[in-house]
Amino acid sequence: MATPLPLFLCTVRSQRTHLHQHPLLPKTISNSFSTFHSSAPRTSHITVLNSSKMEGNEITEEVTEKAEANVNGKKKIFVAGATGSTDKAKTAFSKDYPALQIVKADVTEGSAKLAEAIGDDSEAVICATGFQPGWDLFAPWKVDNFGTVNLVEACRKLGVNRFILISSILVNGAAMGQLLNPAYIFLNVFGLTLVAKLQAEQYIRKSGINYTIIRPGGLRNEPPVGNLVMEAEDTLSAGTISRDQVAEVAVEALLHPEASYKVVEIVASADASKRSYRDLFDSIKQR
Repeated sequence: MATPLPLFLCTVRSQRTHLHQHPLLPKTISNSFSTFHSSAPRTSHITVLNSSKMEGNEITEEVTEKAEANVNGKKKIFVAGATGSTDKAKTAFSKDYPALQIVKADVTEGSAKLAEAIGDDSEAVICATGFQPGWDLFAPWKVDNFGTVNLVEACRKLGVNRFILISSILVNGAAMGQLLNPAYIFLNVFGLTLVAKLQAEQYIRKSGINYTIIRPGGLRNEPPVGNLVMEAEDTLSAGTISRDQVAEVAVEALLHPEASYKVVEIVASADASKRSYRDLFDSIKQR
């Protein structure tokens, strides 16, 4: 059985009035994230689901810090992430984020229950789900494929039109001529994980939802080292990146209209020059 994913609900309130002062935010925000430039205080959610690979706290902290620093008026952010237990989640977040509330949801239980968890006032979903390796060879399909599809359908039911998916480089390794790449072989050992992720990506692209699919390289627990490298889909076959950088890219994708309807692959490199997120996303062409 796939492991249920605890969901984190964090309410962040800020009275700052100068959104554009943050160096990472554009002065004009796309309608898909319209609460940032609403003239009246408004409540909104961002739902973030985490995986066994991406830890929930990176995205939770990234979204919370952005909201606290930039949101004019009240801002309610719905952040979901898998930790294995609600007790662990409370321990990890209660000190720094006293407004955090913990609930449980399971992406394998269907779109109706997920819709209840997301809420009809949500504006975006960030999905970074992942299965726990084990003897169940269908686990990748239950979570990384069907679970993602359930999330997409929940968004469609609610009218949520912004979806960020954390996937992986090499998901389309077969088409890239990377069948013998050790990483491609290893990542497919547990029930064809990359194939399951690729089919979920294809479902999202056909759903009509405004999507950004982020394919990171190998994930590191260490702090970021080097600058971000962003390439078009089916380009990168190696490389690593800090989990913190992946979380930042996911949140920045919500803030930049240049990220819409795109698949990007990311790694970090000490040799790469530093570029703005607007430039990075704009350099990737839609397919």
